[in-house]
Amino acid sequence: MDTLVSTQWLADAQERVEKICVIDASMHMPQTGRNARQEFEQGHIPGSVFFDIQEIADQDNPIPLMLPSLEKFASRMMAIGLTDGVQVVVYDDSDLKTSARAWWMLHVFGVHRVSILDGGLRKWKAEGRPLESGSPVIDQHHLTVRKDHSLVRDLEQMKKNLTTKAEQVIDTRSSDRFAGMDPEPRSGVRAGHIPGSVNMPYKDLFDEKGCWKSVEEIRSLVARLGIDINKSIIATCGSGITACTASFALHRAGCDQIAVYDGSFAEWGTQADTSVITGV
Repeated sequence: MDTLVSTQWLADAQERVEKICVIDASMHMPQTGRNARQEFEQGHIPGSVFFDIQEIADQDNPIPLMLPSLEKFASRMMAIGLTDGVQVVVYDDSDLKTSARAWWMLHVFGVHRVSILDGGLRKWKAEGRPLESGSPVIDQHHLTVRKDHSLVRDLEQMKKNLTTKAEQVIDTRSSDRFAGMDPEPRSGVRAGHIPGSVNMPYKDLFDEKGCWKSVEEIRSLVARLGIDINKSIIATCGSGITACTASFALHRAGCDQIAVYDGSFAEWGTQADTSVITGV
C-alpha cells in the first residue's frame, strides 16, 4: 500500500469492502471560524471517523498541540475503532494539510500501515463522490502502541543541535514569518527563526489543486535549498502541524532520517535562553 493514495483507489477499496480505517484529521486555526468536528458531522467520506488533533494532545502542556501520553493516544485510537493490523487512510479539508500531522502521530506511536488521501476531501467532493453525515457508530478494538522516539525532537535536542549541527533543520512556516517580517500568531512568541534552519514553506509541497507534488518535484525542491535527503533532517514550524507535511513529503522522497520538533517555534520562540534570528 502506497503512502499516498488517490480518491479512485479509496473508492475502489470501499467497493471491495476492504478493511480500511478512514480518518478525517481536519483542523483549522481559530481565526478561520471553522469547526472541524461540526463540518465532519455535516458531511464526510462514508465510513470515516474523526481524529481530533486538538484534543488528542497533551492538554497540560502550555505549548499547544504537543504529543499526548502513550496511554491517551491508545485510548483515543481505540475509541475511533483503530485496531492492530488495519490499513489506515487519512484525509483532511484544511488549508494546513493536517492529515500529515495524524499520519506522523500514528507512526510515532507504532501504527505504520498509514496512507494519506491525495487531494483530501476537497478533491473527493469535486469529483462528485458520496458523502454521509452524522456521527458514526464505532466498535472498539485492541490496539498495541509503542513510542518511536527517533521521530521526535525536543527543546534540549534542538539546543544541542545548534552546536553539533548534526541534523539539518527545515522550517515550513511562510517566508515572511521565517524572516520575522510577520509577527507570530501566538502571544509572547518572538518573530524570526532558529539559527541555521532553512525555509521550506509547506505550501510549496502542493500543486494549485491541493494535491501533493511528485517525488521528483520534492527532491528537486530540497536540492535547490541545499538539503541532503541522505542525511538526518528535523522539520519544524509554528506548532508542529505543518512540519509534518515536510516529514511526509521527505519520507516519500526517500529520506529515512526525518524527525519533527514537536514544540516547534511556539516553544522555541518563548524561551529566555534560545537564539532567534531574523532575515533570510
